[in-house]
Amino acid sequence: MKSLHITLATVALVAMGGTAVAAPKMKGSAYAAQAKVSLATARVTALKARPGKITDQELEKEKGGSGLRYSFDITSNGKPFEVGVDAKTGAVLENIPEGKNPD
Repeated sequence: MKSLHITLATVALVAMGGTAVAAPKMKGSAYAAQAKVSLATARVTALKARPGKITDQELEKEKGGSGLRYSFDITSNGKPFEVGVDAKTGAVLENIPEGKNPD
């Protein structure tokens, strides 16, 4: 049974491009029922837009796009970035360096 778990974990890691790590808990999960794009899909989209490591994630209501977005803090080449993915369309709404006062 233990080898099955290890095998499944390895398959998941390979399927996600070798970047799988424990995902940070998502803030804003109360909005999840309104999202048409899954968290997993939004994470893949964010990492395609800005390869690196996701250090924080949030589902929030914010101006722009459909008004509901996944916001990811991503460390890329040692620098912090914020990537926003529309939770209803999957479009990348922002991909910017994190400012001095990250939210």
